[in-house]
Order: sequence, then structure tokens, then C-alpha cells
Amino acid sequence: MPPVLFLLILLGALCSPGQAMSREEKQKLKNQVVEMFDHAYQNYMDHAYPADELMPLTCRGRVRGLEPSRGDIDDALGKFSLTLIDTLDTLVLLNKTTEFEDAVRRVLSDVRLDNDIVVSVFETNIRVLGGLLGGHSMAVMLKEGGQHMQWYQDELLHMAKDLGLRLLPAFNTSSGLPYPRVNLKHGVRGPETRTGTETDTCTACAGTIILEFAALSRFTGDPVFEAHARRALDFLWEKRQRNSNLVGTTINIHSGEWVRRDSGVGAGIDSYYEYLLKAYVLLGDDLFLERFNIHYASIMKYISQPPLLLDVHIHKPLLPARTWMDSLLAFFPGLQVLKGDIRPAIETHEMLYQVTKKHNFLPEAFTTDFRVHWAQHPLRPEFAESTYFLYKATGDPYYLEAGRTIMDNLNRFARVPCGFAAMKDVRTGSHEDRMDSFFLAEMFKYLFLLFAEPDDIPFDVEDYVFTTEAHLLPLSLSMAPHSSPAPSNRTSEEELDDSNFDWTCPNTHLLFPDPAFPRILREPIRSAVDKSCPRPAPYREPGMGRPPLRAQDFMANNPEHLELLRRMGVSLIHLKDGRVQLVQHATQAVSAVAAEDGVRFMQEMMELSSQQQKEQLPPRAIQIVSHPFFGRVVLTAGPAQFGTDLSKSSTGVRGFVTVAEPYSGCSEIANAEYIQGHIALLQRGQCMFAEKARHIQKAGAIGGIVIDDNEGSSSDTAPLFQMAGDGRSTDDVTLPLLFLFHKEGNILLEALKEYREVEVLLSDKARDRAAIFKGKPLPGSLIEGSGDVQETEEDCLTEATTPTSHEPIGQSQMSTLELGDSAPEEVSPVDEDTSPAEEVGAPKEEASPAEAEPAAAQPQEGRDSEKPEEDTDSSSQSVDELLADWQEDLEAFKQMEKDEL
Repeated sequence: MPPVLFLLILLGALCSPGQAMSREEKQKLKNQVVEMFDHAYQNYMDHAYPADELMPLTCRGRVRGLEPSRGDIDDALGKFSLTLIDTLDTLVLLNKTTEFEDAVRRVLSDVRLDNDIVVSVFETNIRVLGGLLGGHSMAVMLKEGGQHMQWYQDELLHMAKDLGLRLLPAFNTSSGLPYPRVNLKHGVRGPETRTGTETDTCTACAGTIILEFAALSRFTGDPVFEAHARRALDFLWEKRQRNSNLVGTTINIHSGEWVRRDSGVGAGIDSYYEYLLKAYVLLGDDLFLERFNIHYASIMKYISQPPLLLDVHIHKPLLPARTWMDSLLAFFPGLQVLKGDIRPAIETHEMLYQVTKKHNFLPEAFTTDFRVHWAQHPLRPEFAESTYFLYKATGDPYYLEAGRTIMDNLNRFARVPCGFAAMKDVRTGSHEDRMDSFFLAEMFKYLFLLFAEPDDIPFDVEDYVFTTEAHLLPLSLSMAPHSSPAPSNRTSEEELDDSNFDWTCPNTHLLFPDPAFPRILREPIRSAVDKSCPRPAPYREPGMGRPPLRAQDFMANNPEHLELLRRMGVSLIHLKDGRVQLVQHATQAVSAVAAEDGVRFMQEMMELSSQQQKEQLPPRAIQIVSHPFFGRVVLTAGPAQFGTDLSKSSTGVRGFVTVAEPYSGCSEIANAEYIQGHIALLQRGQCMFAEKARHIQKAGAIGGIVIDDNEGSSSDTAPLFQMAGDGRSTDDVTLPLLFLFHKEGNILLEALKEYREVEVLLSDKARDRAAIFKGKPLPGSLIEGSGDVQETEEDCLTEATTPTSHEPIGQSQMSTLELGDSAPEEVSPVDEDTSPAEEVGAPKEEASPAEAEPAAAQPQEGRDSEKPEEDTDSSSQSVDELLADWQEDLEAFKQMEKDEL
């Protein structure tokens, strides 16, 4: 079959009706993109380099081993100045040639690739190897131009080959699929280096190698890299489910068995599909296009439900695997543009845009009714990527406005004095001390290209293909001399078949005979997102009978209640960490009837926990508004079940912070003259939260912030909880009290130490900085123009609850229930070796756990220790349903840590 030119960009498209953006306005936005890049890049160089990443809240570098572990996400860090390498070709694209030349010299002089450290093969390939190859491509292009980089002698390419050789040991498996991790110095050596023991990898991790490895082979003339990448892709193709032609999310690298059989286009699989199509574009091998087309037909048949993209089971592709979508699938409309399938690209992009406008950013995961599922947003660039490709395909100025929205939200909610901070919670606007390298490598490339005119770009981007990390590899590599690997052994059914090829992109004039057609596609989706948000069903009374003690009445310090528990066969055990555990042995009840009452009590306690989950307050925000923060730093805070309800305040509570004396706040405040009219800072411990609140309120404080005394604790790795009362009426507490973990509290304390006067705003979510500093009443919504969202919708959108872990309790079983005896409650998943159990974590202060609402503990080892927050559609769900839902999503999230999102 003769090679056919594959058109990357659709030409001749008609613009939809509307006011086209002027060249001057586009120029202004392009310049703003460059200014934003400068802010991020310069702060990295000033405060973090040579560290791998910038921590923008604390203005320092993230060095692996010196910061608390974030789980597998830290495997992207290899002490090789990750952000600088990832940013090399961005500097050239943005016409920063001098900075590029300086950056290349720094990489050559400072970066070492032989560190004794275990790194992710996938992340190191796309970020570091891709960054070096993209930098080499740009250096060669500039050198050939005759004005810059005349000294360059392929030094970046030599480093790239060195790194490629360090990654090769990971491919030493019988299947050819790589181990997920490798030691840069020692290779795959066994348990002592935490390598060579893994059995599973994600499909994307094994299938997102070919572009970088093939480019390395063709640049250097050494075929070994391309051969290994092709072998891995061949194996994945062989293991596809032959009936559905879909692949699972996780595969055993030795046996080829699918470990997770759910299939989608998001986390765990995404870039596998991307690299099949782009490998054809870069290398010109028809086999890659045939495989992509076969997969794509199945994706559109089973997974695509425009505008949604929902995971299915590979063996039962008509059966949905989940009811939520993750933000990584936002790349897919851009890939559909490269494929030439514009209509579904428009529809899915519009859905993503509407979700973005509702929440300011794409939440890490969101439900099919467009509510927050996981509330984080680590400044991912995939939506900007698809926006750029759709603009290139259609010329529709609508996508320029979408790009403006992305920029505005980044500046208003993510920009901090030392860079841009990831969003910990899109509902509150709170931040995480994190700025990933992909933010500089990808986000600013796509935004710049979106607004730039052809003469603004120093080279023709049509001569390059973008990797999944947006690194630039020249299409001329398809003509580079190389030794081809041995041809794959194809069975007769796998011979190239013309029916599996769609060789040319469609004529967009035929696609859109009516200039209004793209708008017509978008309108129903906008309406669907706006109108979504079902209300939860009312609370359903659990059980048939009424035990002598109701779960909602139980108090752990009430002797009468303890006696009633004893009669029902329920005993109370104090744990070392301050919690108490309820254990029921039906055989120890005083009678069969009492045993049944005990079973009902335990079931009722679980149902109550689940119901309270649905009613729990969302996190609150502490926004630092004084110099030099000016509202740019927002900390995630836990709410209290008493005092001022910040969600009902249009302005929040604003004031300067002062450390209370005593710091514990457990006795009369000694520095009342300084506390009066201020927001008091308190340390957790020694007494109940309500007692602290009463003491600072008596001293004249207008609010309080309790800071955790457990050093190193962080909302990155521990679940937020609600501060409960003390078992008696708290109506007398009228000020707001919020809780910060130690890490976030330290940011506040360090600011106070350095600047002496620190003013904060306590609110339900971060407020518009422009309104704050104009002295206007603070709006209830975060951004201008969001007033079209009705209040009832806003309430709904900020819900994100997690069902408790439950199992049905039978009389023949021993059941346990762990409660905090002195603090707000946190529900943790059940230990596998415990018969039906529910753990409610107990920080140190609350004496009546029954009064507290539990906040679900969430997996602490996911990428970036991001904690899933899951929505439950109906409070009438059975215990079995809650358990099934929780376990499914818990397993999915734990697996996503291995998938290296």
C-alpha cells in the first residue's frame, strides 16, 4: 500500500457566526501567555532550580527524600532538574532563544542521569527523554538557521541516548512490556532497589514509548530503542479483547493477563491510543494506522456516548464500568481532530468547557451529571490542548474565547506570588503546594499557539508532531536512515486490510455547510450541563425495629449508654490512637432479642454515618489577602459543625491573625487585648474545639483557626474532617472556627513570622481578588459571569461526599465499629481481615463522637496523594450498594496510582 500524506490540520473550515477576535486582541492574549510563562519559569529558576519541581506556596524546590512522600507521583522526580528539561522546547516556541541557550548550557553542566534513584519509566520517558529530544530538535533547527546555538554539537542527544540506555533494562521481560520502574544507576536489580518485583503496569505506561524511542533510534542510528518500543506495542495489540477490540487499563507484564478489564480513553489508557496514531504520522508505518482505526471504531461504538466518554468492560462492552469521567480524557477531542472526526470532538469539548465554567477548572473526576467527583485540579493541560486543535480545525473564534477562559481562571485562582499552584479543591479554590513540570511543558505551548499568528512562531509547527508531553519531534525522522526491526509475525487475519483505513481528513466545507453548525452542536450540551444536578432523596429510616438505644443518641461517655451496649453484646474498646472501637458479639448479648437489637444498632450506626456523609459540610477556604499574597494563596480548611456558617455569608469573615496565649486556647486568653477584633490562631489538643471557640470568643475574636499539632500532617495525605461540638448545645458560639493541618498551618505561621501582619479571609470558597481589593461586597460566586448558575445548582455543585465502607451485619458475625472518643470523626475503609467494620478516626478533642459527622478517609497513596471525593446519588442506597460503590471506586483510585496519571 503506497504511503499517503496524513493531514495533521484541517483546512478551509468555516467560522461559526459571531464576532471574530481582532488581531490586536489575539496579540494581547498571546503576550499575556508569555507573561504568565515568565512568572512560572522565573520563579522555578529563582526558587527551585536545580530541584525537579517548584513548590509555589512555600517558594522552594521539591527535592525527593527531603519532602514528605506523595506516593508513586514522586517517581517522576529523579533529581535531574525535571522542570528545566521539560521546558526546553517551550522556550524556543515562545521566542526565548537566549533563555533556551542558557538553559541548555545549564542542563549540560548541572544535570546528572546516573543518580541512585528509582523512577517511573513512563514519566521519565515522556518528560525527560522527550524533553531532551525536543530540546535537541530545537537546537538543531536554530543552528541550521545560522544565528544561534552554533556551538552545539548534539550534546542533548548524547544525554538522551545515555538516558535511553538507562531505561532499557526495564524492558527485560518475557513479554517485552516494561517494568513500571527502573533505578537510574543500577537498572532493574530486585527488591533492594524497589525494582524488578512489580507484576502489573498500565496500558498507557507500556504503550507510550514508541515516539521517543523511535526518535532516539532514528536520531542516533541505533535501532535497539525503536525495536523494544515496537515489541511492547505488538504485545498489547495481541492481548486486546478480540471481540470488542478494546484493551484494559492494567496488564500483567509477565503473563499478559488483564488485571483491570475496564476500558476507556482516560487515565491508564489515554496516550496508548494517542501514540498509535501519532506513530503513524511520525514514522509512516501503515500498521500503526490500521491498529488505531480498529481501536477507534470500537471506542466510538462502545465508549463514546456523545458528549460523554464512559468506561466499559472489555468483555462486556455494553456494560458501563463507572458513572464518572476523569479529566485526562480531555485530550481526546484533540486526537479526534487529528483523526478527522470533528463532530464528536466538538460535542465532547463543549461538555468539558461547560464543566470547566461551572467549576472554574476541570475537576480531576466528575460524574455523568457533571458534579465534582474528585475535587483536585493539578493544572492539567489536556483541555487547552483540545481547544487549540479544534480552533485549528474549524477556525471558530469560539475556541479563542475558551482559551481566554482558561487563562483568566489560571490568573485569578491558581496564580500565587511564586508561580502557579495546583488546586486542591475546585469548589473552595484552595491550593496545593505543587506546580508540575507538565504545566510549563504543555499548557503554555498550546495557549501560545492558540493566539499566535504564523509570523509569531519561529518555525513551522506543521513540520513537527507533538508527543503526549507536547515535545516537538520533526516529521523528517520518517526519512531518517535506520535499521528496521524484524517484521512482526502477522496471522492472515492481521494482514493490512483496506477497510481498516481512513486515509484522508474530511473536507470541512462538506462537514459544515451551515456556518452555524458547530454552534448547533454545542447548544444542547450546554443546556444539559446547566440543567443537571439531581437532588438527593430524603433520609430513609433504617431497619424494621427500634433498638433501645438509637445510634444518633449514643454518647461514648454516657454510662447508661455503655450499659445498654453491654446488654446488646456490644463492647467498647479504647484504642491507642485515641479512638474507641465498638465490637458486637451476638453470643454475648443477654438475650436473643437483645442480640437482634445490637445488630440493628450497629446497622443504624453505619446508616447514620452514611447519611451524615451526605449532609457533611464541604471544605472551607482560608485566603491570605495581605501583602505579598493579595488573595492568591488559598488554604484548604476543615469546617466546624457549630458557629458561623460561612456558606451563608456573602462576605466571609476578614481580619488579621494573632496567635492566642495560651496557644492551646484551653483556658482564658491572656492576650485578649491583641485577640480582640482579630482571628485567633490556636493549636489542636488538650481540650475540645467548642471550648477553644468559647475562650477566643470571650476575648473578642472575630474568628478562629485551629492548627494541627501533628507535625507533618497535611490535607494532601489526610482526610479533612468536621470539628464537632462537645455533646451539649453550641448555640452560644457565634464566630467561625476552621481547622488546618500542620503543613497548611505552617504556611500561615511562616507568613506571620516574616510579615508580622497577615490578613486572611475565612469563607466557603476563594473570592474574586478584584472585588476584595475594591472594597466591594464579596460576590457569592468565584468568577464574573457565573451568576447564571442558580443558587440551588451552586449548592448541588459543591456537594462531594464519600459513602462509608460497609458490610451487612448478620447475627452470626462479630461486628466492629471504631469511633473517635474525643474528636471529629473520620471514616476509614474496612480492614480486609475484619468482619463487618467501620472505622471512625478520632483526632484528640471531641468527647462525644456520636455528635460528630464522619468525613470519609480516602486513599493516601494515589498520584499526588489526591483524595477521591465521591458523590452518592441517593441516600436510600442499601448498605450493600454503598459497599460495592465504595470498594469499586477505592480500587479504581488505588490502581490509578500505579497507572501514573
